[in-house]
Amino acid sequence: MDNIKSHLTATLQYVTTLLKWIVVGCCIGLVGGAVGTLFHVAVDVCTQDRTTYPKLMFLLPFAGIVIVFTYRLLQVEGRGTNTIIKSINAGADIPILLVPAIFIGTVLTHLGGGSAGREGAALQLGGGIGAKVGALFRLDERDQREATLCGMSALFAALFGTPLTAAMFAMEVISVGIVHYSAFVPCLISALTGCFVARFFGVEPTAYVVSAVPALELHTLVAAAVLAAVFAVVSILFCSALHHGEAWMTRVLPNPYIRVVAGGLLILLLTVLLRATDYNGAGVDVIQRAIEGTARPEAFLLKILFTVITIGCGFKGGEVVPTFFVGATLGCVLGPLVGLPASFAAALGLVSLFCGVVNCPVTSIFLAIELFGGAGLIFYALSCALSYMLSGYYGLYSSQKIMYSKLRTEYINTKAH
Repeated sequence: MDNIKSHLTATLQYVTTLLKWIVVGCCIGLVGGAVGTLFHVAVDVCTQDRTTYPKLMFLLPFAGIVIVFTYRLLQVEGRGTNTIIKSINAGADIPILLVPAIFIGTVLTHLGGGSAGREGAALQLGGGIGAKVGALFRLDERDQREATLCGMSALFAALFGTPLTAAMFAMEVISVGIVHYSAFVPCLISALTGCFVARFFGVEPTAYVVSAVPALELHTLVAAAVLAAVFAVVSILFCSALHHGEAWMTRVLPNPYIRVVAGGLLILLLTVLLRATDYNGAGVDVIQRAIEGTARPEAFLLKILFTVITIGCGFKGGEVVPTFFVGATLGCVLGPLVGLPASFAAALGLVSLFCGVVNCPVTSIFLAIELFGGAGLIFYALSCALSYMLSGYYGLYSSQKIMYSKLRTEYINTKAH
């Protein structure tokens, strides 16, 4: 009788918890999906306007001034994705004013042609929204942490149309080596809801068609492994350039207004000298061309340079889409040299470099499935695994905790660098 009672109690607890997260997750997903859709449309409109009227890029220094002023006015200077990660790890509050700040900052950066992505805004917008909705539901500290992850999942899914990747990314990026699977159902509910809201308003999911997938043979696996090692090295280069570049620019130009104007002028100068706008904005069209099999050999280095200047000088946005750009163009160029189709190698580079900079191997494999389909999955898994292992303890987010060694079962509890 006692056993039956305990089983009934446990079952009731499971059902109650599931219902709670269905309600909370859907609410976060609805709000996150709506905000994500609005943000997606705003960035797209800015990108189209900049493409139609290239002279808008001359507004980049002035956009930088507005961004710095907005962050000072809202008292969120120095806050970003690292703030979200720190807040989750420490159980601290997330400043809600970071939401409008990153929204405005990222939109203005894209309008002026700064080299940045969207996922940084997604994580910050989503984290702030999730935390706020969780507080409205009066969740305890542990559930509040999961609500924040739900918000991150919802926004990421709304922007990219990859709900499985979004849910796993929010769970995996916080503390590498430890994943709290209790957050999987809440995050997936929020991600699916956010994705459906975005689709309802006409935001199509990101997806690419790989023209050729190699046969599963020893020499093609070896070729993929060689490329993975290269992608790992470039991921270290990218992370180091971002962190050291930002530190150097802050030291040389401590005044944020002067720094952001100087950065804007430098981006304009480089754009004029190169006579190309491929490296402004997110560069989604260049990624598409790389997946189709066409890329310039120097493209990955120039994108790193543009992104380091943009982020380091104080403009806002994410680093993940530039990572996609770097990985896809590099893979497209190197693939034929090792006997792999350029299109497939570009896809391999996109997910592998992403894995190297965010230290999320499972997320990266899910990303490959949702972006490129299931064909060639073993290649993606091998390349992501090696890129994860060989990229060391570098990462885009300095607040990210590396809980366990990448080389052995050893607890290290260090931060990404």
